[in-house]
Amino acid sequence: MFFYGGYPFKREIEEREIEIMPTPKIVYIHFSQHQGRPAQPIVRVGEKVKIGTKLGEPDGEFSASIHSSVAGRIVSIEEYPHPVLGKDLCCIIESSEDEWQEDIREIRNYENLTRKELVEIIRDKGIVGLGGGMFPTHIKISPPPDKRMELLIINGCESEPLLASDYRLMMDFPEGIVEGAKIYQKILGANRLILAIQKGKSEVKDRLKKEGIEVVVLKNYFPMGAEKLLIKTITKREIPQNLLPWDIGCIVLNVATCYAGYQAVKFNKPLIERVITVAGDGVCQSKILRVKIGTRIKEIIDYCGGYKERVNKIVMGGPMTGISQFTDSVPIIKGISGLIILSRIFQASQRVCVRCGSCVDSCPMGLLPVEIYKALMAKDIEKAKDLGVLTCLECGLCTYYCPSHIPLVHYFKLARYKLRRIQSQIYE
Repeated sequence: MFFYGGYPFKREIEEREIEIMPTPKIVYIHFSQHQGRPAQPIVRVGEKVKIGTKLGEPDGEFSASIHSSVAGRIVSIEEYPHPVLGKDLCCIIESSEDEWQEDIREIRNYENLTRKELVEIIRDKGIVGLGGGMFPTHIKISPPPDKRMELLIINGCESEPLLASDYRLMMDFPEGIVEGAKIYQKILGANRLILAIQKGKSEVKDRLKKEGIEVVVLKNYFPMGAEKLLIKTITKREIPQNLLPWDIGCIVLNVATCYAGYQAVKFNKPLIERVITVAGDGVCQSKILRVKIGTRIKEIIDYCGGYKERVNKIVMGGPMTGISQFTDSVPIIKGISGLIILSRIFQASQRVCVRCGSCVDSCPMGLLPVEIYKALMAKDIEKAKDLGVLTCLECGLCTYYCPSHIPLVHYFKLARYKLRRIQSQIYE
């Protein structure tokens, strides 16, 4: 079970235990931590909140709830640096006591709940895709009535170099992940449930199999964790360009999304914290941390011993697909699984394409990046679309391998954004 292209990156941080980072004095919780419309604030400046208090209601169906990760007082609601959007509306809370919302951590007997009731819990607790996509989970697990779900794949393939957050979750909380997966299986009515991990994770495999789940072991190549590649590798079926996984009877959920769903359904706990990997040559101590949503980069780095030397780049996410940050005042949002601090980066001038074919050989989707690039340079976005730019995973391998240092994935991201804007205008 494999795909064409890719790269065999290695990780050396996997055996670190998850550390619980102390609650920061102030958290910065954005109302946009998901795909779709930002949540609408339902709190006011000066108001006291508890851990788990809802701060924002979904603005329509394609949105998600936002909750407080600390107990304290709201000192401001203002525009603040956002890891993806530049600046966006943010609730700034000064933390004080460790006081939880009354109904959180109560053990719920959920076996007799209907699918609709389970979906509503997932929606109310603000669960989104934690593999990086941040797609509202209540939408993803609510396919159209005419779509029959045959297979639910739980994605444990953390193929980005340096990241090990999902691995530690599987090692430390296998029961919760499997129980969460079975909750989602019940909601979807899927006949089959598979948990996919990568080669070399034998201890994880043994722990998960003890919980009574089918485990599939795949080769340790980046970007094995990409949704379309995972489905193609396991089912041998390819998703057409304009269709979604549920069109072929399949849904993919990340292991962290499963664990968050389990905590939401069983303990009534909203998504207010997550496990992240902190790594790179620019930080004193690499760690795997459980942090409160809204904790800023600077507080996390201080907890990890500070910056080691002059920092050239801060990346939220993985080193291949993550987003560079312009300040360490940016807070953690729901979809961030890693923080990479780099002191040494290789910079080279872009040269003319030598048509070596390295980008073609490395593309896991079998695209022709050089031809898409030529079409975009000729301002022929329709030809780029015909060549499959919308199928691009934005994995960055074409850029990584290019000897001419052409930022191919940068051009592809811009083209995909423009095409989606055009499509959204058509449907409005």
